[in-house]
Amino acid sequence: MAGAPDRRIAGSWGGRCWNAVVVAVMAFFLLNVAMMVLAVAVNSFAQRWFGTVLPEHFTTQWYAAAWKEFQLSQVLLVTVEVVAAVVGLSVLLGVPAAYALARRDFRGKRVLMTLFLLPMLVPPITYGIPLATVFYQLHLAGTLWGVILANLLPALPFVILVMTPFIEQIDINLESAARVFGARTWQVFLHVLVPLLVPGILAASLLVLVRTVAMFELTFLTAGADSQTLVVALYYAVFAAGVRAPQSVDAMAIVYMGVTLVWLLIAMRFVSPTQLVSRVKEQPAHA
Repeated sequence: MAGAPDRRIAGSWGGRCWNAVVVAVMAFFLLNVAMMVLAVAVNSFAQRWFGTVLPEHFTTQWYAAAWKEFQLSQVLLVTVEVVAAVVGLSVLLGVPAAYALARRDFRGKRVLMTLFLLPMLVPPITYGIPLATVFYQLHLAGTLWGVILANLLPALPFVILVMTPFIEQIDINLESAARVFGARTWQVFLHVLVPLLVPGILAASLLVLVRTVAMFELTFLTAGADSQTLVVALYYAVFAAGVRAPQSVDAMAIVYMGVTLVWLLIAMRFVSPTQLVSRVKEQPAHA
């Protein structure tokens, strides 16, 4: 019996040490990321930065130069159009498809769910090259709609897989009660299901938004000179031929990070990821 407290003390010390190691590793990783971002941000405002801890002079001329040289106004407009179209189409098509999968049992359902998983599990470059080849044959490559359709390919299954559990958690008796009172299928879907699915729709939209903003491979393979999103334009700014001031490239990188962060903060204003499942479970009970 005397050894039991000793084992508990040793176990508690071992757990504390393990937690301390995990926290230290995470803190070291976050510190490195923060220092890299800080270095890029400082360099984007530096007139010159050689051999000193901080630049001697700061300026905003690199942002003006990046805005003009890389045509950021056009790039930002294309990025907003692509993201809005992909999010809207993926929700409009994905939610009804998720409803069909959640409420209907049919032969080949598991196979179909596996096919939906493939664009999420397989690296985009593996199917992006054949997809770009088809788009070039259909004269869609290099157009705005080509970029939208390419980004929609992995986004739509993502919405379906996210929304299916949300729909399964809603009591089917609510739909039956609405039908008893004469509601049609579209009325049940619009007036009963959609209000209950708002947390899931917002969550899926948020994830698709972030994924589309950061999607490089498919956009790079299908975009043209007038249909580049911000991440592709940043790649061309770094690796295109010619001599460019590194400060202007860093300024464009800060613009990319800033735009992504703003969109993420706006989306997080309307949805809290830590409360999504609980909100879906609670709403049918209150109804």
